[in-house]
Amino acid sequence: MIDWERRLYLAAHPFAYPLLRGLARRGPAVRVPGVGVVVNDAALAREVLMDGGTFRKDGPGSPGDLWTPVLGPSVLLNMEGEAHRALRRRLTDLFTPSYAEALCARVLAEPLERLADRLARGAVVDLVDTMRVMAGAVMSEVIGLETRSEEESRRLFEQGERVVSMISLRTRRLSPGQVARARAVLDPLGDIAAKAYAAGDEATVMGRMRRLGLSEDEARGAAGAFFLTGTETVATLVPRLVALLHDAGRLDPGARAADVGLAIDEAMRVTTPTPVMLRGVHAAASVGDVAVRPGDRILIATHNCCRAYGPFDPDRPQPPELRRLWFGAGPHFCIGYPLAMAETRAVARTVLAAAPLKITRRRAARRVLIPTYARLAVRAV
Repeated sequence: MIDWERRLYLAAHPFAYPLLRGLARRGPAVRVPGVGVVVNDAALAREVLMDGGTFRKDGPGSPGDLWTPVLGPSVLLNMEGEAHRALRRRLTDLFTPSYAEALCARVLAEPLERLADRLARGAVVDLVDTMRVMAGAVMSEVIGLETRSEEESRRLFEQGERVVSMISLRTRRLSPGQVARARAVLDPLGDIAAKAYAAGDEATVMGRMRRLGLSEDEARGAAGAFFLTGTETVATLVPRLVALLHDAGRLDPGARAADVGLAIDEAMRVTTPTPVMLRGVHAAASVGDVAVRPGDRILIATHNCCRAYGPFDPDRPQPPELRRLWFGAGPHFCIGYPLAMAETRAVARTVLAAAPLKITRRRAARRVLIPTYARLAVRAV
């Protein structure tokens, strides 16, 4: 049987992926010239992520080098210390599980109804395109866009894809030209988000940010960060989840909600939507047996950490050190996690309700940051 997950990674990162997997055999932590200290062990990765004083997202070698020129200085992705804690406290209630579920139920009601109808009629459905529409629709709601059609949702998704595609596993910072291209996409969206913020409608995400005490600049930056980090993560997962279940012979009709939840968590482990995470070293310390000093770069090979636990198996419990590591840990655990999960569950349940399904065609996407399918066509059988 073809290992499609490996094929997806090789299509996305033909040179970096073999290097990344080769480093997994070098031990829990290894210093790699020109790359930094690579962490391959889940427990060790969690230790690094929990220590926000020593290993930071701002400063040299951190994600701040990448995102600050595009999103500004205050978007959680590039903050630490009291300023980060204060902003995160104000954002804590933004995406509560109940609000995220209600948002997705409202925004995705019609697209999911159309999807269910197509599957029930035995039509061939491209889950890649389907998820682009779903993810674009949800992100439109978050930003405050008045997206009315599937084509508009696709265009929004493609805008984010253009920015994210400028980044590879080896990227340390964007060039001035890349920053300009990213700002050309994000600035107009920020203007729309600012208008929704000014309107102050608490039924909207931007209005909720205003009520929670965020400034207009903070809300605008948060909207940009959600747009860049959340859209592709969710959109790429569902096709890979369905493919994993199909290839494992697990596309059973009538899957229970608990079964769907376990399958999603296990698919996230195998697919690892955040293949690597970056931190900059702020104080002398050690990572496993490797001594580090200020200015060093830590590259957490999340994919290696997760794949060390074996092939796809929704029946196998995940150990505590691995639990949702792909969403981070500690002070920077993904604040959009409830929204990502609500969206994923809503679409996955609709697709799996039509099982058994057959994959009629699939093709790997090339030169993308998050490995994914360029096409995954399915139909009910």
